[in-house]
This record gives sequence, structure tokens and C-alpha cells, in this order.
Amino acid sequence: MTHSYPLFCMGNPLLDIQVKADEELLARYNLKSNDAILADESHMSLYEEIIQFDDVVYVAGGASQNTARGAQRLLPAKSVVYVGATSSDKFRDQLVSAATADGLTTEYVTIPGNLPTGTCAALISGHDRSLVTKLSAAEKLTVDHVRSEHIWNLVKGARVYYVEGFFLTVTPEGILEIAKHAAAENKIFTMNLSAPFIPQFFTKVLDEVLPYMDVVFGNEGEAEAYALAHNLPDPKDVKAIATYIAKLPKVNSQRERLVVFTQGVNNTIVVKADGTIQEYPIIAIPESAIVDCNGAGDAFCGGFVSKLVQGADIATAVAKGHYLAHQVIQQVGPTYPRTLHQD
Repeated sequence: MTHSYPLFCMGNPLLDIQVKADEELLARYNLKSNDAILADESHMSLYEEIIQFDDVVYVAGGASQNTARGAQRLLPAKSVVYVGATSSDKFRDQLVSAATADGLTTEYVTIPGNLPTGTCAALISGHDRSLVTKLSAAEKLTVDHVRSEHIWNLVKGARVYYVEGFFLTVTPEGILEIAKHAAAENKIFTMNLSAPFIPQFFTKVLDEVLPYMDVVFGNEGEAEAYALAHNLPDPKDVKAIATYIAKLPKVNSQRERLVVFTQGVNNTIVVKADGTIQEYPIIAIPESAIVDCNGAGDAFCGGFVSKLVQGADIATAVAKGHYLAHQVIQQVGPTYPRTLHQD
């Protein structure tokens, strides 16, 4: 019998290749200092270039996997399962090792053939990070994998779902299968907008899944991209954008939608479908204590969804999200310190 994990996470498992980057490197590959994109042909030599850097660090990444590892660190053993597609190679082995260290159960679908496990060039400049993702095997996961008996049993056994917005580029059909199940069974389905290019270029599939979302996560940059894609009057008004999304039609009327937007050092905004707006200040930290902001948003979601699993109120969920993000920005890459407070 399949073990039931209360939190089911799904996304693109990636090995982050992380280096410090200067303006010249970013300019040469036409990259913004704080962004996330999918690699195209012009970026292929970037990966070969940065693995030669003296300061290169390999970190288990993939947005949803970062969130899953963080949530598992805060919950009892075997509370979280993560699903994604990899190759059978050394990168996969590194991902398994990192997940195991955080107690996360991974159910990687192995893609046959020559495609490697996905990688992400994480270019760090100051407190910014430019992420350039080469999905490779990760983009080969299909709705048929999701429907397979083993994976579907994991879906049925869960009470809360977290899917990264990046996964809309891979299998929106697979996401919808899970979203529809969650709505029919009155379970909690959550997603993250993940990056500005998702609402900007994958507007149609995002709009198809949004009616099933009980909690929508994002940041101010993604909120702006959503507003521009939907012709909202002020793309800089994060509260108004969150309110617009919160009030959109919803399939499961038994749950009120929440929109949760982080804003870096500024207050986190939480808006309910009734238009109620709450602001929550982050945990202050001196500039000198910040090591790396890569993975801060994923960590916030890990803390938040861990409290959703436990049935906590919104303020408690936000506080745990802030706590986990506060911890991760004091580490190299999206990694968690050895000791975390579970309460």
C-alpha cells in the first residue's frame, strides 16, 4: 500500500550551478540581474563557461523541490513527497542526496534516452540572482506519468498540493488533473507564479488553472507581469493586483482564495477573496548577514505550506514563511541550516 504524504509537491528537479557573476557576464548573455528564464541556443555556452569558475557551487534546486525540502524540515518525517522527471545520471544522484539530507521523499520519473537531468545556471550578483534554466529531462514529464497508478495514489493520499508556475511550461494537463482532484475533494491546491515570464508568456494556461487555485503565491515582479498581461490599470499596485486575482472565479466555492505576494524587504501582502488586505513585516536582517537570496521565495512557500498542512491560521503561516526565508538567505544557495525550529 502506498504511504500517504499530506503534502504533494511537483515541479522541475534541477541541479543549480551557482557562481558569482559580474555585469560583463550578464551583458554578454543578455541577462537581467534579477530574473528567471528558460535557456535558448544563445545560452548553451554559459553552462560550460561557469563550471570552470573557481567559486562554482552545485546545489539541489528546482523551485518546488526547494519548497518541498523546506516544508519537510518543519514537519514530521514522511510528510512531504516530491514528483518530477530526471535522467539516470550523476546530477540525479546529487539531487537524491540533497533531498535525503532534508528528509524529503522523491519520486523521480526516469526519462530514458540521452537527455541529462535538468540544470539551472544561478548567477549571483549582490543580492540579486539571475536563473537560466535548461530543463532537459524535466520537461518530459507528461499527464500520463501523473495518471500512472503509483503517482496517482500519491496524489489521492495528499491533503495539500504545491506546484511551481514553471511547471506550466511542461504539463498544464498534468497540473489540471491534480487541481481538479483537489477541487472535487475539497483539498488545498496552491501554486506559485514563479517568474515574470510565466504570466507574461504562458498567460492562457495560467488562466486555465487559476480557477482551481486556493492559494496563489508570487512576488512584486510577477504581480507586475500578471497586471501587464491582463491590462490592469496600475501594474505597480501590488495590493490591487492581488485583490483582482483573489476575486477571480473559483471552482471550489467551499474555500476562499488567498493571494500571497512577497516584496523582498517590504511587507508581505495577503489578500482574501472578500477584499480583506493584511500586511506582514518581514524579519529584519542586517545587510552584512545576507549571504545569498537565491531560494528565499521558495523557502517562504515551504514555511507557509507546512502550516497549511497543520491547519494553522494565515498569520502563523506567514510567520513561518518569513522564518524559513530568513534562514535560507544566510546560506549559500537554496539550502537550509542544520537546525530549524519546527514550532
